[in-house]
Amino acid sequence: MLMAHPTVLRNLVEQYEVLRVLHADNGSEEARQRMDDVAYTLCVSTGTADVDSALVAARHRLPGARPEDDSVLSA
Repeated sequence: MLMAHPTVLRNLVEQYEVLRVLHADNGSEEARQRMDDVAYTLCVSTGTADVDSALVAARHRLPGARPEDDSVLSA
């Protein structure tokens, strides 16, 4: 499975959280579509089937999420 770059994942998580805080799911058709698109992209990017699992998986893959993540070690 292809793995999304941590920067892409962080951006998607941030977008989804902003849309959720703004209650986009209850907003205009455009806002709902954007939220659905971000949720779908998160699922595809993390290999999950629902947005809640995708958010957990994305956060787990971000640098600093776990001690053995070598992306937080200095070169």
